[in-house]
Amino acid sequence: MNTFILTLSCPDKKGIVAAISNHLLTQDANIVESAQYSDPSTRAFFMRVVFESKNSEQKLSEDFKDLATSFSMQYHLKNKSRKTRTLILVSKASHCLNDLLHRVYSDQLSIEIPSIVSNHNTLEKMASWHQIPFHHLPIENKDKASQEQKILELIDKLDIELVILARYMQILSPNFCQKVHGKAINIHHSFLPSFKGAKPYFQAYDRGVKLIGATSHYVTENLDEGPIIEQEVIRVNHTYTPQMLTKVGNDVESLVLAKAIEYHVERRVMIDGNKTVVFN
Repeated sequence: MNTFILTLSCPDKKGIVAAISNHLLTQDANIVESAQYSDPSTRAFFMRVVFESKNSEQKLSEDFKDLATSFSMQYHLKNKSRKTRTLILVSKASHCLNDLLHRVYSDQLSIEIPSIVSNHNTLEKMASWHQIPFHHLPIENKDKASQEQKILELIDKLDIELVILARYMQILSPNFCQKVHGKAINIHHSFLPSFKGAKPYFQAYDRGVKLIGATSHYVTENLDEGPIIEQEVIRVNHTYTPQMLTKVGNDVESLVLAKAIEYHVERRVMIDGNKTVVFN
């Protein structure tokens, strides 16, 4: 018996839940978890169903096509046990990468990492310790297009399903963003747009902030404005030095990124225009 995750979206109308339940019954499937949401502003319907079945993923997907067509559905079916093939992009900061690699090593995160890519070689030893191939792809002569093309070629070659920007400090081109639409997740501190550029935690210290936060979102052409998956804040006070603020910020960034990835690989996140539906 295998466990599958079915996610779908379509225009809202009566009978969708009943039709899906009846269809799964004909497949001798047992529903173990179900959640749905109808967006009142767009009249779009979203659903996530976890079920058990003896049938193969291919057969289940093929048999669902007619029902999907009748309701104009976009759908995705995944065997829950299959790990998501993931490419991680990094620069020099190590906290998010270290956290993710530990979670994968200890089976806390259902992803496999065929490669880590960086525009610097700073984190190569960390990748090597975990026996993960490391690709150093610097941006030479300001030729970002060439470097991004090499990353896209790796994505195709390695059959990558998810791209993680684990503090990858480069602005991605519109072309790259379009190619990875809906399957690239970024993390950043939540001081934007107030504290831009280098050393945001030092800027926050100078302004006496009382909350440290992080936001994880899907990558879009609009920098740091993609559909939000997860956010978190931690309260701080006047006794925190810039170094302490940075440490707290690194911790919350790592936590929020990991949680967003977990939601994504468990198919709990569905894009709804400029926002997301998250069945958590």
